[in-house]
Amino acid sequence: MPGVSTVAVIAVVALALLHVYILVLEMFLWTTPRARASFGTSAEFARSTKAMAANQGLYNGFLAAGLLWGAFASDPVGFPVRVFFASCVAVAGLFGAVTSSRKILFVQTVPAAVVLVLVLLAR
Repeated sequence: MPGVSTVAVIAVVALALLHVYILVLEMFLWTTPRARASFGTSAEFARSTKAMAANQGLYNGFLAAGLLWGAFASDPVGFPVRVFFASCVAVAGLFGAVTSSRKILFVQTVPAAVVLVLVLLAR
């Protein structure tokens, strides 16, 4: 059975991959039916907000990059980087849940909180 540290790193990588997926949806697939269904947008709204969505996607890419950095960096660097980026994802998710859609709470905030707890327990 993998140790807590291994489980935490796997969880960090999974959270990073979720944000890579969000990056792809927002930067490259924003106007497609798949992305519109994921975000609950109309074709007209998607067309008019394509540049804004690409910007959001880029930020999700930075979150993913930071999570991957933390997952693969050795300590003492890795641990604080994992904590910082998991916390950033959780805070961004809370803000999105309050200002945009409650669905974000379950898609982004809860997974980030679980990852953060696993990372802290692995310390």
